[in-house]
Amino acid sequence: MTAPTRARGNNEPVDTSRTIDFFINGTPCTAFAGETVIQAAQRAGVAIPHFCWHHDLSVPGNCRICMVEVEQEGGDPWFDIGCNMPVTAGMRVLTESDRVKELRRDTMQFITLNHPVDCGICNKSGECLLQDYHYEHNGRASLSRDQKNHATKFYPLSQRVMLDNERCIMCTRCVRFTAEVSGSRALAAVHRGDHALIRPAEDANFDLDVYSDNVIDICPVGALLAVQDLDKARVWYTEATPSVCAGCARGCTINVWHRRPEWAFKALDPHLNARIERVTPLENPAVNGAWTCNKARDLSQLMERPRVTQAMAHGRPVPSDEAVREAATLLRDARRVVALVSSWGSNEELAAFGAQVAAPLGARLTAWVKADHVPQPGEVVQDDLLIVADKNPNRAAALAVAAAMPSDAGAWPLDTDVVLVWGEGAPASSLPSGARVVRLTSFAADDASADVLIPVSTYLERDGHFTNVEGTVSAFRTVFAPPAGVAHAADVFTAWGMALAGAGVSA
Repeated sequence: MTAPTRARGNNEPVDTSRTIDFFINGTPCTAFAGETVIQAAQRAGVAIPHFCWHHDLSVPGNCRICMVEVEQEGGDPWFDIGCNMPVTAGMRVLTESDRVKELRRDTMQFITLNHPVDCGICNKSGECLLQDYHYEHNGRASLSRDQKNHATKFYPLSQRVMLDNERCIMCTRCVRFTAEVSGSRALAAVHRGDHALIRPAEDANFDLDVYSDNVIDICPVGALLAVQDLDKARVWYTEATPSVCAGCARGCTINVWHRRPEWAFKALDPHLNARIERVTPLENPAVNGAWTCNKARDLSQLMERPRVTQAMAHGRPVPSDEAVREAATLLRDARRVVALVSSWGSNEELAAFGAQVAAPLGARLTAWVKADHVPQPGEVVQDDLLIVADKNPNRAAALAVAAAMPSDAGAWPLDTDVVLVWGEGAPASSLPSGARVVRLTSFAADDASADVLIPVSTYLERDGHFTNVEGTVSAFRTVFAPPAGVAHAADVFTAWGMALAGAGVSA
C-alpha cells in the first residue's frame, strides 16, 4: 500500500491508495482520500477560479472566489469554498450553477472595489487572473459609487521586487511563500480590512531571500513586479521556450522568454530581438517543482556576455571550417593530447566527443572534466531547497565520459604537446607551457589565448539535454539562432572524427 503523502496546497494528508467517488456538475469523478474539491476538480479537468489558493502553499481561504454548491438530497444546498472543502463519498458538487455564478460576480465586485483597474499600464496585463476572471465571471463595471481607497503605488520590497499596493488583493501567496517555501519569513501583512498592506517583516531582509522572485510569478495580479523587467516588454510581444537553468547542477527547468518573430524590432537595435526578456520556472515535480532561485532569473547576465564570433588560427582570423581543419591537424600529429571537457556540454555533445574524438585518439588522449564555473563571492553556494554547490549543469553526464580533473598541477602528462580546452574555466596560465592549445569557447576572455580558437554556440542556441546531480535528464530547446561564424561543438567533433578516421588515426 502506498503511504499517505502531503497534499499539494492542502493542510491534510492525501492517500493515493484510497479513492472516493463523487460527482462534479453531474459527472462521476474520483478523488484521492484527503483531497479537496479544487484539487480533485483540477485532476478531472474542471477549472474552479481561485486567487489565494496555490497547489504548493497552505490554504488561507482569503478570496472566496472558489465557492461551489453542494446539493443535498431532500434539503437545501449549501455553499463553501472548494479550496478547503474535503471530498466526501457521494458528494454532488456544482461549479457552474446560477447561484454559484451570482456569488462569483459578487465576490469579483468586492475584490475590485479598490483596485485601480490600470490594466493599460500594468506589466501583468495579458496573464493576469483578475483580468481573466473579470471577463469570465463578472463582466460588469463597479457598482460602487464611492471613491476608491488609495495606497502606495510603488513600494520597494527589495532591490529586486516592487509592490503596487493598489493592485494587491491580499491573497497572501507571497507571505506564505516566504514562510513555507523559502523560509525567510521576510514578508507579512499589516493593518486590517481594506487598509491591509504587504510589507517586509521587521526582523527579516527580503534582499537576502535568494528565491524572492518567485513571489512575482505566483502573484495572481499585477501587484508584485520584477524591477529588472519593469516596462521592458508586453507579454503578448514575447514567447517562452522550454530550457534548463545552467546556474548549478540542480538543472531547474525554466521558460526563457524572448521576443516573438512577428513582433521583431525593425528600426531599433536588432540585438533587442535576441535578448532574454525574462526567466520563469517551468514546473517539474522531478527537479524543481514550481520554483527556481534568483540566479535563474539573472540568466541574461551570464549568457549575454561578450561573445567570440571570429575563428582564429595561429594569430590570424580564418573561416570557421579552416580553424576546424587546423585543429584536426594538431590533434592528428600530437604525441599526447589532454582534453579538458566542459561540464556545460550537453549530453549530445558529450556523446559526440566520446565517439568522434576520444575513440579515434585512444591511448594518446587523456581526458579530464573541468569545472567551467565555480561559486562567486557573495553567492549562496548550497541550501536545503534547490541550490547545489556544483555551479555546472552537466557535470554528472560529463563524468560518464571522462574522469574529474585533478587539482594537482603535477598530474599533467610530461609529454603533453596539445591541450584541447572545451568551454570556460581554464585560463592560459593554468596550462602546460609549450603545449599547443585548441579552444572551443563561446565567450570572450582576456586569459584565453590559443593556437586555434573555434567559436561555438551556447546551450540557448541549440537543442539538447542536461543530466542533473540526481541523474534526472531535462531537455532544452533552441531560443536564439547562433551568431554568424559560430559552430556547434558536436559538429566540430564530428568533423574532427572524419579527419582522424581519414588519416588512419587510432589507438
